[in-house]
Amino acid sequence: MRSAAYSALAMLKKIPTHQAELGMFLQSMEGSWLSHPFWKTKFLLSDPADLEALKQSGVPFIWIDAAKGKDVVPMSPAVSSPAPVVPAAASEPAAPAAPPAAPPAAPSAPAPAKQSGARGPGGQPSLSFADEFEQASQIMQKSRKAVVDMLTEARMGRAVRQEAAAEVVDDIAGSVWRNPSALISLARLKTRDDYTYMHSVAVCAMMVSLGRQLGLSEQEQRVAGEAGLLHDVGKMLMPLEVLNKPGALTDPEFAIMRSHPERGHQALQASGVFSEGVLDVCLHHHEKMDGTGYPHKLKGDSISLLARMGAVCDVYDAVTSNRPYKSAWDPAASLARMAQWQGHFDPKVFQAFIVSLGIYPVGTLVRLHSGKLAVVVDQNAGKLTAPKVKVFFSTKSNLPIDVRDLDLAQDASDRIVGREDPAQWGFTHLNEIWNPQR
Repeated sequence: MRSAAYSALAMLKKIPTHQAELGMFLQSMEGSWLSHPFWKTKFLLSDPADLEALKQSGVPFIWIDAAKGKDVVPMSPAVSSPAPVVPAAASEPAAPAAPPAAPPAAPSAPAPAKQSGARGPGGQPSLSFADEFEQASQIMQKSRKAVVDMLTEARMGRAVRQEAAAEVVDDIAGSVWRNPSALISLARLKTRDDYTYMHSVAVCAMMVSLGRQLGLSEQEQRVAGEAGLLHDVGKMLMPLEVLNKPGALTDPEFAIMRSHPERGHQALQASGVFSEGVLDVCLHHHEKMDGTGYPHKLKGDSISLLARMGAVCDVYDAVTSNRPYKSAWDPAASLARMAQWQGHFDPKVFQAFIVSLGIYPVGTLVRLHSGKLAVVVDQNAGKLTAPKVKVFFSTKSNLPIDVRDLDLAQDASDRIVGREDPAQWGFTHLNEIWNPQR
């Protein structure tokens, strides 16, 4: 399956920006996610002004899709890079990320239990997305209240109670073990005002799911979840006018915010009840593999496995959530962009993260071979490119059609040929399609 997924990337090519030409289809750009001149779009380079803006942007490399536009003229390789390893974008199935050199073998951890009566950690029965969703909704509400209480205590200078955190983690872990997509997808619907609290819940859930994919024991998954739940406790010790500022931070304000890992670590350490793993993730979830992170500029193996996991989960929830100063990216596009940030994440951990979420996470808009559009509503364990979807639109008639469920792992009549950008179609109601309660 992995080799087939990699072969699907053949039409995506990385080239130096100066080689861009009119007629090429610009798929994505490398560099900081805020520095791209056209960061919200994928488009055909047909306007000379756009081409000039791209070349003057300082973006070092771009990805083009030769299936949608002009290909690069064959020449002596100008870029000594391997075959593309990012999750595929609009027209190709995605694949787990791999490091710049020889791609590693897929994670050897056992795949999550199937949903046909199997049981996961703690004897939890595996459930469908719809069956788990109601329980996940209740857990979310309960967890939100508990996190608000814990973080309020931290802001008031009181110790965070480990027993309260452990109870929240137990509830979240149970939901993830029954069906990881339900609670993780629900957490993505957080409001801008709820972001600070629900971000902790979401990262907790993703840490448990990622730990399971990496083969961690049940207890290790709980520690990972507790680390995710408390990773940002230091933000409660930041000045409210800085923490809640809707616009861009000034350099002095940014310096204040960058102190939150150390402040949080000090607060948790002072309580004397949290494990070293929880303390380490709180302190080091902003470190990067290339040594450019903070607060200690740790590099490579100097960063613990739990902190490397925390870095991936923290960023993914941030970019897929609506925030006061930035609208959310869709799930699959977020994975594609994150895969291009060379030196940021541990490639093996990021690869396992993609597998734990699914190449096409719940809520992803996909195009089928039939020409229909569908929203992913659940995963099929072990079948990354064949999730369960709800079909709702025909690109041939350009009209909505009756919504129907389709399990692509069971029905060979159709298949995914790529993901689509909901904004380009003007779709604002996708959450109503995949959310069983709407």
